[in-house]
Amino acid sequence: MGPTRKSKRKVVLVAMPGAHLLDVAGPGDVFSLASKVAAAATGSDAFGYEIILASATRSKRVVSASGITLTCAVNVVDIDFPVDTMLIGGMSFATAGQLPAAFFDWLRNNQKRVRRMGSVCVGAFALAKAGLLDHRHATTHWEYCEQLQYDYPLVQVDSSPFYVQDGSVYTSGGLTSGMDLALALVEEDLGRDIALTVARKLVLHLKRPGSQNQFGQSLPPLELTSPLVRTIHPWLLQHLHQPLQVEDMATQANMSVRNFSRVFFKETGLTPAKFLEKMRLDIARKFLSDSDLNIEQIAEKCGLGGMVSMRRVFLRHLKVTPSSYRNTFRTSLVREVE
Repeated sequence: MGPTRKSKRKVVLVAMPGAHLLDVAGPGDVFSLASKVAAAATGSDAFGYEIILASATRSKRVVSASGITLTCAVNVVDIDFPVDTMLIGGMSFATAGQLPAAFFDWLRNNQKRVRRMGSVCVGAFALAKAGLLDHRHATTHWEYCEQLQYDYPLVQVDSSPFYVQDGSVYTSGGLTSGMDLALALVEEDLGRDIALTVARKLVLHLKRPGSQNQFGQSLPPLELTSPLVRTIHPWLLQHLHQPLQVEDMATQANMSVRNFSRVFFKETGLTPAKFLEKMRLDIARKFLSDSDLNIEQIAEKCGLGGMVSMRRVFLRHLKVTPSSYRNTFRTSLVREVE
Protein backbone atom coordinates (compact mmCIF):
# COMPACT_ATOMS: atom_id res chain seq x y z
CA MET A 1 0.00 0.00 0.00
CA GLY A 2 1.45 3.35 -1.06
CA PRO A 3 1.33 6.70 0.69
CA THR A 4 -2.09 8.36 1.06
CA ARG A 5 -1.19 11.24 3.40
CA LYS A 6 -0.91 14.84 2.21
CA SER A 7 1.27 16.37 4.94
CA LYS A 8 4.69 15.51 6.30
CA ARG A 9 5.01 13.71 9.60
CA LYS A 10 7.11 15.40 12.25
CA VAL A 11 9.82 13.00 13.46
CA VAL A 12 11.75 14.12 16.54
CA LEU A 13 15.14 12.47 17.04
CA VAL A 14 16.37 13.06 20.58
CA ALA A 15 20.14 13.48 20.96
CA MET A 16 21.36 12.31 24.35
CA PRO A 17 24.70 13.28 25.92
CA GLY A 18 27.48 10.87 25.03
CA ALA A 19 25.44 9.06 22.38
CA HIS A 20 26.88 7.48 19.27
CA LEU A 21 26.13 9.58 16.21
CA LEU A 22 24.56 6.56 14.54
CA ASP A 23 21.80 6.54 17.16
CA VAL A 24 20.28 9.65 15.59
CA ALA A 25 22.04 9.89 12.22
CA GLY A 26 21.11 6.33 11.22
CA PRO A 27 17.33 6.68 11.63
CA GLY A 28 17.60 10.26 10.36
CA ASP A 29 19.09 9.08 7.06
CA VAL A 30 16.36 6.44 6.72
CA PHE A 31 13.55 8.97 7.20
CA SER A 32 15.26 11.58 5.01
CA LEU A 33 15.79 9.17 2.13
CA ALA A 34 12.24 7.86 2.51
CA SER A 35 10.95 11.40 1.98
CA LYS A 36 12.94 11.71 -1.25
CA VAL A 37 11.84 8.30 -2.52
CA ALA A 38 8.20 9.08 -1.69
CA ALA A 39 8.45 12.42 -3.49
CA ALA A 40 9.87 10.74 -6.59
CA ALA A 41 7.15 8.09 -6.51
CA THR A 42 4.25 10.51 -6.06
CA GLY A 43 5.46 13.65 -7.79
CA SER A 44 4.82 15.61 -4.60
CA ASP A 45 7.08 16.66 -1.76
CA ALA A 46 4.14 16.68 0.68
CA PHE A 47 4.77 13.07 1.64
CA GLY A 48 7.44 11.83 3.97
CA TYR A 49 8.94 13.35 7.06
CA GLU A 50 10.07 16.59 8.65
CA ILE A 51 13.04 15.62 10.81
CA ILE A 52 13.70 17.64 13.96
CA LEU A 53 16.78 17.11 16.12
CA ALA A 54 16.01 17.77 19.79
CA SER A 55 18.18 17.88 22.89
CA ALA A 56 17.27 16.00 26.06
CA THR A 57 19.34 18.41 28.17
CA ARG A 58 18.94 22.11 28.92
CA SER A 59 21.49 22.96 26.22
CA LYS A 60 20.85 22.68 22.49
CA ARG A 61 24.46 21.59 22.01
CA VAL A 62 25.02 17.88 22.65
CA VAL A 63 28.47 16.28 22.63
CA SER A 64 28.47 12.79 21.11
CA ALA A 65 30.62 9.79 22.05
CA SER A 66 33.05 10.68 19.26
CA GLY A 67 33.43 14.25 20.50
CA ILE A 68 31.44 15.72 17.62
CA THR A 69 28.97 18.33 18.85
CA LEU A 70 25.40 18.26 17.57
CA THR A 71 23.45 21.50 17.48
CA CYS A 72 19.78 20.75 18.03
CA ALA A 73 16.82 22.76 16.80
CA VAL A 74 14.91 22.56 20.06
CA ASN A 75 14.95 21.24 23.61
CA VAL A 76 12.51 18.39 24.22
CA VAL A 77 10.93 20.19 27.18
CA ASP A 78 10.06 23.13 24.90
CA ILE A 79 8.24 21.07 22.26
CA ASP A 80 4.67 22.32 21.96
CA PHE A 81 3.83 21.10 18.45
CA PRO A 82 2.22 17.79 17.38
CA VAL A 83 4.79 15.00 17.12
CA ASP A 84 4.15 11.96 14.95
CA THR A 85 7.20 9.93 16.00
CA MET A 86 9.81 10.49 18.68
CA LEU A 87 12.91 8.31 18.97
CA ILE A 88 15.15 8.64 22.03
CA GLY A 89 18.77 7.98 21.09
CA GLY A 90 21.26 6.06 23.17
CA MET A 91 23.39 7.73 25.81
CA SER A 92 26.49 7.36 27.90
CA PHE A 93 25.60 6.18 31.40
CA ALA A 94 28.47 8.32 32.66
CA THR A 95 26.63 11.45 31.48
CA ALA A 96 23.09 10.30 32.32
CA GLY A 97 23.15 12.63 35.32
CA GLN A 98 22.99 15.58 32.91
CA LEU A 99 19.41 14.66 32.03
CA PRO A 100 17.01 17.00 33.88
CA ALA A 101 13.93 15.73 35.68
CA ALA A 102 11.87 17.95 33.39
CA PHE A 103 12.87 15.76 30.43
CA PHE A 104 11.39 12.64 32.02
CA ASP A 105 8.33 14.62 33.13
CA TRP A 106 7.80 15.72 29.52
CA LEU A 107 7.99 12.13 28.26
CA ARG A 108 5.57 10.96 30.94
CA ASN A 109 3.08 13.80 30.44
CA ASN A 110 3.14 13.88 26.64
CA GLN A 111 3.16 10.20 25.75
CA LYS A 112 -0.43 10.28 24.50
CA ARG A 113 0.28 13.36 22.37
CA VAL A 114 3.00 11.51 20.45
CA ARG A 115 1.61 8.95 18.01
CA ARG A 116 4.67 6.71 18.26
CA MET A 117 7.23 6.86 21.03
CA GLY A 118 10.43 4.85 20.67
CA SER A 119 14.08 4.41 21.51
CA VAL A 120 17.36 3.41 19.91
CA CYS A 121 19.92 1.33 21.79
CA VAL A 122 20.09 2.24 25.51
CA GLY A 123 17.63 5.08 24.99
CA ALA A 124 15.23 2.44 26.33
CA PHE A 125 16.52 3.26 29.81
CA ALA A 126 15.11 6.79 29.46
CA LEU A 127 11.70 5.45 28.43
CA ALA A 128 11.81 2.99 31.32
CA LYS A 129 12.75 5.70 33.83
CA ALA A 130 9.77 7.74 32.64
CA GLY A 131 7.55 4.70 33.23
CA LEU A 132 6.67 4.31 29.56
CA LEU A 133 7.85 0.70 29.39
CA ASP A 134 6.03 -0.57 32.48
CA HIS A 135 4.24 -3.85 31.65
CA ARG A 136 5.41 -3.64 28.03
CA HIS A 137 7.67 -5.83 25.95
CA ALA A 138 10.91 -4.04 25.07
CA THR A 139 14.50 -4.51 24.00
CA THR A 140 17.78 -2.59 24.09
CA HIS A 141 21.41 -3.23 23.17
CA TRP A 142 22.05 -6.94 23.84
CA GLU A 143 24.85 -6.05 26.26
CA TYR A 144 22.47 -4.12 28.53
CA CYS A 145 19.30 -6.23 28.44
CA GLU A 146 19.99 -7.85 31.81
CA GLN A 147 20.71 -4.44 33.34
CA LEU A 148 17.46 -3.02 31.97
CA GLN A 149 15.53 -5.96 33.42
CA TYR A 150 17.29 -5.59 36.79
CA ASP A 151 16.78 -1.82 37.01
CA TYR A 152 13.17 -1.89 35.80
CA PRO A 153 11.51 -5.21 36.76
CA LEU A 154 8.12 -4.12 35.40
CA VAL A 155 9.55 -4.15 31.86
CA GLN A 156 9.35 -7.42 29.91
CA VAL A 157 12.80 -7.39 28.31
CA ASP A 158 13.61 -9.55 25.28
CA SER A 159 17.26 -9.56 24.19
CA SER A 160 16.62 -11.32 20.88
CA PRO A 161 14.76 -8.98 18.48
CA PHE A 162 16.35 -6.08 16.63
CA TYR A 163 13.26 -4.06 17.55
CA VAL A 164 10.02 -4.55 19.47
CA GLN A 165 6.62 -2.92 19.11
CA ASP A 166 4.20 -2.94 22.02
CA GLY A 167 1.24 -0.76 21.21
CA SER A 168 2.43 2.75 20.36
CA VAL A 169 5.85 2.22 21.98
CA TYR A 170 8.80 0.95 19.94
CA THR A 171 12.26 -0.03 21.20
CA SER A 172 15.27 -1.16 19.19
CA GLY A 173 18.50 -2.97 19.96
CA GLY A 174 22.02 -1.70 19.61
CA LEU A 175 23.06 1.11 17.27
CA THR A 176 22.29 -0.08 13.71
CA SER A 177 19.07 -1.65 15.01
CA GLY A 178 17.74 1.90 15.06
CA MET A 179 17.90 1.84 11.27
CA ASP A 180 16.02 -1.48 11.25
CA LEU A 181 13.33 0.15 13.36
CA ALA A 182 13.21 3.26 11.17
CA LEU A 183 12.75 1.09 8.06
CA ALA A 184 9.88 -0.71 9.78
CA LEU A 185 8.25 2.63 10.60
CA VAL A 186 8.68 3.80 7.00
CA GLU A 187 7.06 0.60 5.77
CA GLU A 188 4.22 1.16 8.23
CA ASP A 189 3.71 4.71 6.97
CA LEU A 190 4.56 4.66 3.26
CA GLY A 191 4.32 1.03 2.23
CA ARG A 192 6.66 -1.83 1.46
CA ASP A 193 7.79 -0.61 -1.97
CA ILE A 194 9.16 2.68 -0.66
CA ALA A 195 10.72 1.02 2.40
CA LEU A 196 12.37 -1.61 0.20
CA THR A 197 13.78 1.07 -2.11
CA VAL A 198 15.22 2.93 0.89
CA ALA A 199 16.76 -0.29 2.24
CA ARG A 200 18.38 -1.07 -1.11
CA LYS A 201 19.82 2.42 -1.47
CA LEU A 202 21.29 2.23 2.05
CA VAL A 203 22.52 -1.35 1.40
CA LEU A 204 20.42 -2.71 4.25
CA HIS A 205 18.07 -5.64 4.72
CA LEU A 206 14.44 -4.56 4.88
CA LYS A 207 14.06 -7.33 7.47
CA ARG A 208 17.48 -8.23 8.86
CA PRO A 209 17.91 -11.99 9.33
CA GLY A 210 18.76 -13.50 12.69
CA SER A 211 18.62 -11.75 16.03
CA GLN A 212 20.70 -9.54 18.32
CA ASN A 213 21.83 -12.64 20.18
CA GLN A 214 24.20 -13.59 17.37
CA PHE A 215 26.35 -10.55 18.27
CA GLY A 216 26.80 -11.32 21.96
CA GLN A 217 27.98 -14.29 23.99
CA SER A 218 25.39 -16.79 25.14
CA LEU A 219 27.19 -17.01 28.49
CA PRO A 220 29.08 -14.36 30.49
CA PRO A 221 32.91 -14.38 30.57
CA LEU A 222 34.36 -17.07 32.82
CA GLU A 223 35.65 -14.55 35.37
CA LEU A 224 32.09 -13.33 35.88
CA THR A 225 30.52 -16.74 36.33
CA SER A 226 29.75 -18.59 39.54
CA PRO A 227 32.32 -20.45 41.68
CA LEU A 228 30.74 -23.77 40.76
CA VAL A 229 31.03 -23.06 37.03
CA ARG A 230 34.67 -22.03 37.39
CA THR A 231 35.35 -25.30 39.23
CA ILE A 232 34.09 -27.58 36.47
CA HIS A 233 34.75 -25.37 33.42
CA PRO A 234 38.22 -26.78 32.52
CA TRP A 235 36.85 -30.32 32.70
CA LEU A 236 33.85 -29.40 30.55
CA LEU A 237 36.12 -27.95 27.87
CA GLN A 238 38.15 -31.15 27.73
CA HIS A 239 35.07 -33.38 27.48
CA LEU A 240 32.75 -31.17 25.43
CA HIS A 241 32.79 -33.61 22.51
CA GLN A 242 31.30 -36.33 24.71
CA PRO A 243 27.57 -36.87 25.43
CA LEU A 244 27.77 -35.36 28.91
CA GLN A 245 24.99 -35.77 31.45
CA VAL A 246 24.19 -33.80 34.60
CA GLU A 247 25.40 -36.82 36.57
CA ASP A 248 28.85 -36.46 34.99
CA MET A 249 29.03 -32.78 35.94
CA ALA A 250 27.88 -33.48 39.50
CA THR A 251 30.48 -36.23 39.91
CA GLN A 252 33.22 -33.87 38.74
CA ALA A 253 32.09 -31.34 41.36
CA ASN A 254 31.96 -34.03 44.08
CA MET A 255 28.28 -33.32 44.70
CA SER A 256 25.04 -35.25 44.51
CA VAL A 257 22.99 -34.65 41.37
CA ARG A 258 20.19 -33.02 43.35
CA ASN A 259 22.46 -30.67 45.29
CA PHE A 260 24.56 -29.88 42.21
CA SER A 261 21.48 -28.97 40.18
CA ARG A 262 20.08 -26.82 43.00
CA VAL A 263 23.32 -24.90 43.61
CA PHE A 264 24.03 -24.57 39.89
CA PHE A 265 20.64 -23.03 39.18
CA LYS A 266 20.89 -20.73 42.19
CA GLU A 267 24.30 -19.42 41.04
CA THR A 268 23.65 -19.16 37.29
CA GLY A 269 19.89 -18.99 36.76
CA LEU A 270 20.26 -21.90 34.32
CA THR A 271 19.85 -25.64 34.62
CA PRO A 272 23.10 -27.56 34.03
CA ALA A 273 21.70 -28.90 30.75
CA LYS A 274 20.81 -25.41 29.47
CA PHE A 275 24.21 -24.08 30.51
CA LEU A 276 25.96 -26.93 28.70
CA GLU A 277 24.01 -26.27 25.51
CA LYS A 278 24.87 -22.56 25.62
CA MET A 279 28.52 -23.38 26.29
CA ARG A 280 28.58 -25.69 23.28
CA LEU A 281 26.91 -22.97 21.23
CA ASP A 282 29.53 -20.36 22.20
CA ILE A 283 32.43 -22.71 21.38
CA ALA A 284 30.82 -23.62 18.05
CA ARG A 285 30.44 -19.93 17.21
CA LYS A 286 34.15 -19.40 17.88
CA PHE A 287 35.09 -22.33 15.62
CA LEU A 288 32.82 -20.98 12.88
CA SER A 289 34.40 -17.53 12.94
CA ASP A 290 38.02 -18.46 13.65
CA SER A 291 38.67 -21.87 12.06
CA ASP A 292 38.46 -23.65 8.72
CA LEU A 293 36.78 -26.74 10.18
CA ASN A 294 33.61 -27.69 8.36
CA ILE A 295 30.26 -27.60 10.13
CA GLU A 296 30.11 -31.37 10.68
CA GLN A 297 33.55 -31.34 12.33
CA ILE A 298 32.58 -28.41 14.54
CA ALA A 299 29.36 -30.12 15.59
CA GLU A 300 31.32 -33.22 16.63
CA LYS A 301 34.01 -31.27 18.53
CA CYS A 302 31.36 -29.32 20.45
CA GLY A 303 29.17 -32.30 21.25
CA LEU A 304 26.24 -30.97 19.23
CA GLY A 305 25.65 -34.34 17.59
CA GLY A 306 25.85 -33.41 13.92
CA MET A 307 24.92 -30.78 11.34
CA VAL A 308 21.16 -31.21 11.75
CA SER A 309 21.26 -30.96 15.54
CA MET A 310 23.68 -28.02 15.43
CA ARG A 311 21.41 -26.22 12.96
CA ARG A 312 18.45 -26.62 15.32
CA VAL A 313 20.45 -25.20 18.23
CA PHE A 314 21.57 -22.17 16.18
CA LEU A 315 18.07 -21.46 14.92
CA ARG A 316 16.62 -21.77 18.42
CA HIS A 317 19.12 -19.41 20.06
CA LEU A 318 20.33 -17.10 17.27
CA LYS A 319 17.65 -17.35 14.56
CA VAL A 320 20.34 -18.07 11.93
CA THR A 321 21.89 -21.24 10.51
CA PRO A 322 25.54 -22.14 11.26
CA SER A 323 26.59 -21.38 7.69
CA SER A 324 24.86 -17.98 7.76
CA TYR A 325 26.60 -17.21 11.04
CA ARG A 326 29.98 -18.19 9.58
CA ASN A 327 29.45 -16.08 6.47
CA THR A 328 28.63 -13.09 8.65
CA PHE A 329 31.40 -13.33 11.23
CA ARG A 330 34.38 -15.19 9.82
CA THR A 331 37.42 -13.14 8.79
CA SER A 332 37.96 -15.09 5.56
CA LEU A 333 36.32 -13.98 2.32
CA VAL A 334 35.37 -17.59 1.61
CA ARG A 335 31.59 -18.10 1.69
CA GLU A 336 30.27 -21.44 2.84
CA VAL A 337 27.09 -22.94 1.42
CA GLU A 338 25.12 -25.33 3.59
